[in-house]
Amino acid sequence: MNVAILDDYQRVARDLADWSRLPQGSGLAVFDRPIGDLDAVAAALQPFEVVVIMRERTPFPAALIDRLPKLRLLVTTGARNLSVDLAACKARGITVCGTRMVGTPTAELTWGLILALTKRITVEERALRAGQWQTGLTGSLSGRRLGLVGLGKLGTQVAQVGRAFGMEVVAWSPNLTDERAAAGGAVRVEKRELFATSDVISVHLVLGERTRGIVGAGELSAMKPTALFINTSRAGLVDEAALLDVLHRRHIAGAGIDVFPVEPLPADSPWLTAPNTVLTPHLGYVTRENYALFYRDALEDILAWAAGEPIRLLGA
Repeated sequence: MNVAILDDYQRVARDLADWSRLPQGSGLAVFDRPIGDLDAVAAALQPFEVVVIMRERTPFPAALIDRLPKLRLLVTTGARNLSVDLAACKARGITVCGTRMVGTPTAELTWGLILALTKRITVEERALRAGQWQTGLTGSLSGRRLGLVGLGKLGTQVAQVGRAFGMEVVAWSPNLTDERAAAGGAVRVEKRELFATSDVISVHLVLGERTRGIVGAGELSAMKPTALFINTSRAGLVDEAALLDVLHRRHIAGAGIDVFPVEPLPADSPWLTAPNTVLTPHLGYVTRENYALFYRDALEDILAWAAGEPIRLLGA
């Protein structure tokens, strides 16, 4: 059995699971950088029966799956991966399995971005190293309005912290009811009101056909000039050009962004020159605890599949 682990940017996969438990005679290859375009990925993965992928870093559309005749098992970290064409895998008889993951790191990062912007942490840290002292005024969160676009598991975690800071928490999503909002610690408001009145807006929706581009120019233009925008969910939820436009026009106070349309971020990305931003390289799930769980579960998936009893099946 030949096993490939993709996109191990931190070079930790070999240390976080006991790969010696693979069936005797198995080969293990670890790719620690993006392989390239579809042609490059298809060429590189020809020898492998089993591939372990890290979230959506390397997509597996039908066009790729059809070019991997030896592939029999695809393991994705996490329990859902919209970049994998499950129907194409099923048609080819390829088993797809997922893993568990720790549920809090993305909410924690969300607050890291909010605090970095509100308290000017990155700006003042750079100024301090340049010999300056207290170059501007920071803001407070108590008494401010936190607007959550999405109030599922992650949105609810963010809401809990907002209330601890003394913030008023409001929320909107396409199917949110007053009762569900109250259970999540928020008050449901209409979408327009949320964008027009919130001091901090954070997006926590699953990307799909119904939610793609759900935050557009109209919503962003409705924001207050003192408001902050945070996205730790998926880039496709937001009109990127419209968000960059309001930032360059100083129409909003700033943005904290962890997710981008193209990842890793290209050297010519417009985000690298966007003003009043705190940018992180899709760190929402990148914790030691998550990675240890990812790779241990991936190994368990492989062993269970090899024994004829696959577990954590996706799209079955």
